[in-house]
Amino acid sequence: MTIETFRRCALPSWCVLLALAVGCSSTVAAGDTGSPGCSEPGRWLTLAGSLPRPLAGSKVIGAALLNDIVLLGEEHDNEDHHRWQLQVLAALYGQRQDLVIGLEMFPRRIQSVLDCWVQGRLSPKEFLTQSEWDSVWGQPIMLYMPLFDFARINRIPMLALNIDQKLSRAISEKGWDAVPVSEREGLSRAAPPPPAYRDFLFEIYRQHPVKGSAGPRRPAKSDPEFKNFVDAQLAWDRAMAEALAQRLGAGVDRPLLVGIIGSGHLRFGYGVPHQLRDLGIGQLSTLLPVTAGDDCREFPPAFADAVFAIAQQPVPPPDPPRLGVQLDESSAGGGVRIVAVTAGSLAEQSGLKVGDQLLEVAGRPVQKNASVIAAVRRQAPGTWLPLRLRRGDASLDLVVRFPPAP
Repeated sequence: MTIETFRRCALPSWCVLLALAVGCSSTVAAGDTGSPGCSEPGRWLTLAGSLPRPLAGSKVIGAALLNDIVLLGEEHDNEDHHRWQLQVLAALYGQRQDLVIGLEMFPRRIQSVLDCWVQGRLSPKEFLTQSEWDSVWGQPIMLYMPLFDFARINRIPMLALNIDQKLSRAISEKGWDAVPVSEREGLSRAAPPPPAYRDFLFEIYRQHPVKGSAGPRRPAKSDPEFKNFVDAQLAWDRAMAEALAQRLGAGVDRPLLVGIIGSGHLRFGYGVPHQLRDLGIGQLSTLLPVTAGDDCREFPPAFADAVFAIAQQPVPPPDPPRLGVQLDESSAGGGVRIVAVTAGSLAEQSGLKVGDQLLEVAGRPVQKNASVIAAVRRQAPGTWLPLRLRRGDASLDLVVRFPPAP
């Protein structure tokens, strides 16, 4: 479970991106006084001081290069955030060819697939299939493909940072202590979170009513479910921190590691940075994209080392169609099993239940989560999607009716 919840663009030359990153992002000297409003897109701001102040891109990149690890945040569904990450990667690579790119999107069991991709041994289609993209991450691949192409073209190692969804789900349901050591993927216990991080996570948790014996009730910090929610988030943070720390190693010739990670895991140094410091990694830099026009007084020095102002997208992309289920393709008996149904979702409204085995979607047999996800995302507003499923010993046919476009 993660607190984070997309369109193709051409991949420009990395040297053009390098020029943009270190030259065109800002021509304002570091000593100039910044205004409270982050009103100008394409400007770097340093957060050292009472208020954010403009800083030349070359100085931001130069400061980042002094560290062992550079963490680049994102909102997963923001296309411009990924373009920004690409230009920063290009700028760093222009100075350090010993780059390694760590990626939140992939569980560590996928590492061999990332290696094959970087070595040029897989086609894009093979890469997406073998990395199980639609099931392990699920965001539209066109948002991330320019990053992956950049790594492959330049033979930059890609590092899988995350734990498997099965482990994350087990921690969410039972808590860290209830998961056997043999099932923790070698992950160590996370450092306790700062109180402010726990408060932040509670604000996320409390948006979802908790079901009790007498129906939904108001969430509370004393809820066992909230403890499990925090445990799952900390395990996610710890896994990424450990993967980065282990790849960094203890030798003299250490690579420059760049983590591509959701901003919620990075802000204020609460998530991954906190776990890295617990692991003894202190030389790190956090760079985050923010929306131009936001009040810069919302970004105190602890928020990040520097931020980059990006113009707000004029028309946000529509949310892709969703059933509102969690799927498991490892169950016996064929098909894909439903392991959770979101309250109020299309799945619940259509009569789908936990334990149902999806056998066919739109008349085609399904054996993989990715097949179900792809079929759902192809649905146009106002259309119907027929499903065939097994419930116990019975076979049922259901139809999911997608709402019309607003």
